[in-house]
Amino acid sequence: MEYKRFDNTIIARIDKGEEILEQLKVIAINENIKLASINALGAIDDFTVGVYKIDEKKYYSNSFKGYYEITSLTGTISTMDGEYYAHLHMSAGNEKGEVFGGHLNRAVVSAVCEMVISVIDGKVDRIYDEGTGLNIFKFD
Repeated sequence: MEYKRFDNTIIARIDKGEEILEQLKVIAINENIKLASINALGAIDDFTVGVYKIDEKKYYSNSFKGYYEITSLTGTISTMDGEYYAHLHMSAGNEKGEVFGGHLNRAVVSAVCEMVISVIDGKVDRIYDEGTGLNIFKFD
């Protein structure tokens, strides 16, 4: 992985064999990012995404292996209890044009992933919400 910062924008290249969430965390910690928006595209060959069932307060995950193009990868970096916290969603299409997606749990790059991190001046922490069972934005 390599990246370069331009004021409040970071352009990153995540390379073959690297896991996207792990590399994003490295960048965020190295750059002391407390709040940001994420957008990316690329190619992956092993990924897990999930869907949250609110009535059960539980995530269900689906794993995929093969040739996939990221059609959308978007999300946020924030903090929870002052520590790094990322929340990303991804959709990826196969050679038939079928697209699968959801909450991103894991994605291994097969060729390259190009990511744009838009750093936002400020900080938004998260707090656990009993009603939904999710960690939601907490505004002071």
